[in-house]
Amino acid sequence: MSKLTPVSWRNLVKRLQELGFEGPYAGGKHPQMRRGDVTVILPNPHEGNICLGLLSRLLRQAGVSREEWLAQPNIKGVLNSALCT
Repeated sequence: MSKLTPVSWRNLVKRLQELGFEGPYAGGKHPQMRRGDVTVILPNPHEGNICLGLLSRLLRQAGVSREEWLAQPNIKGVLNSALCT
Protein backbone atom coordinates (compact mmCIF):
# COMPACT_ATOMS: atom_id res chain seq x y z
CA MET A 1 0.00 0.00 0.00
CA SER A 2 1.31 3.43 -0.91
CA LYS A 3 1.80 5.98 1.80
CA LEU A 4 0.43 9.46 2.08
CA THR A 5 2.87 12.25 1.40
CA PRO A 6 2.72 15.94 2.30
CA VAL A 7 0.78 17.95 -0.26
CA SER A 8 0.57 21.62 -1.18
CA TRP A 9 -2.62 23.55 -0.48
CA ARG A 10 -3.25 23.95 -4.21
CA ASN A 11 -2.86 20.22 -4.87
CA LEU A 12 -5.15 19.42 -1.93
CA VAL A 13 -7.89 21.58 -3.43
CA LYS A 14 -7.34 20.15 -6.91
CA ARG A 15 -7.53 16.55 -5.70
CA LEU A 16 -10.65 17.19 -3.61
CA GLN A 17 -12.28 18.72 -6.70
CA GLU A 18 -11.38 15.57 -8.66
CA LEU A 19 -13.12 13.59 -5.92
CA GLY A 20 -16.33 15.59 -6.37
CA PHE A 21 -15.95 18.42 -3.88
CA GLU A 22 -16.98 21.95 -4.85
CA GLY A 23 -15.22 25.10 -3.78
CA PRO A 24 -13.25 26.35 -2.01
CA TYR A 25 -15.76 28.80 -0.62
CA ALA A 26 -15.06 31.60 1.82
CA GLY A 27 -16.73 30.85 5.11
CA GLY A 28 -15.73 32.22 8.46
CA LYS A 29 -12.02 32.18 9.17
CA HIS A 30 -11.19 29.27 6.84
CA PRO A 31 -12.14 28.21 3.29
CA GLN A 32 -14.53 25.29 2.92
CA MET A 33 -15.25 22.65 0.28
CA ARG A 34 -18.50 20.71 -0.03
CA ARG A 35 -19.72 17.42 -1.49
CA GLY A 36 -23.36 16.77 -0.74
CA ASP A 37 -23.90 17.12 3.01
CA VAL A 38 -20.17 16.88 3.78
CA THR A 39 -18.28 20.11 4.49
CA VAL A 40 -14.51 20.10 4.85
CA ILE A 41 -12.87 23.08 6.55
CA LEU A 42 -9.49 23.73 4.94
CA PRO A 43 -6.46 25.43 6.43
CA ASN A 44 -5.82 28.90 5.09
CA PRO A 45 -3.66 28.96 1.93
CA HIS A 46 0.05 29.06 2.69
CA GLU A 47 3.33 28.32 0.95
CA GLY A 48 4.39 25.24 2.91
CA ASN A 49 3.06 21.72 2.46
CA ILE A 50 0.20 20.30 4.50
CA CYS A 51 1.70 17.75 6.90
CA LEU A 52 0.58 14.14 7.10
CA GLY A 53 -1.29 14.54 10.37
CA LEU A 54 -3.42 17.38 9.06
CA LEU A 55 -3.95 15.63 5.71
CA SER A 56 -5.18 12.50 7.53
CA ARG A 57 -7.62 14.57 9.60
CA LEU A 58 -8.91 16.37 6.49
CA LEU A 59 -9.46 13.07 4.65
CA ARG A 60 -11.31 11.62 7.65
CA GLN A 61 -13.46 14.77 7.84
CA ALA A 62 -14.19 14.44 4.09
CA GLY A 63 -15.03 10.74 4.33
CA VAL A 64 -12.30 9.93 1.77
CA SER A 65 -10.34 6.71 2.23
CA ARG A 66 -6.58 6.57 1.87
CA GLU A 67 -7.00 4.29 -1.16
CA GLU A 68 -9.44 6.71 -2.79
CA TRP A 69 -7.04 9.63 -2.19
CA LEU A 70 -4.08 7.74 -3.67
CA ALA A 71 -6.03 6.38 -6.69
CA GLN A 72 -5.38 7.78 -10.14
CA PRO A 73 -7.16 11.07 -10.90
CA ASN A 74 -10.23 11.13 -13.11
CA ILE A 75 -9.16 10.05 -16.61
CA LYS A 76 -12.13 11.83 -18.21
CA GLY A 77 -10.84 15.19 -16.97
CA VAL A 78 -7.43 14.50 -18.48
CA LEU A 79 -8.94 13.56 -21.83
CA ASN A 80 -11.22 16.60 -21.91
CA SER A 81 -8.37 19.00 -21.18
CA ALA A 82 -6.28 17.38 -23.94
CA LEU A 83 -9.09 17.92 -26.44
CA CYS A 84 -9.36 21.63 -25.60
CA THR A 85 -5.84 22.48 -26.79
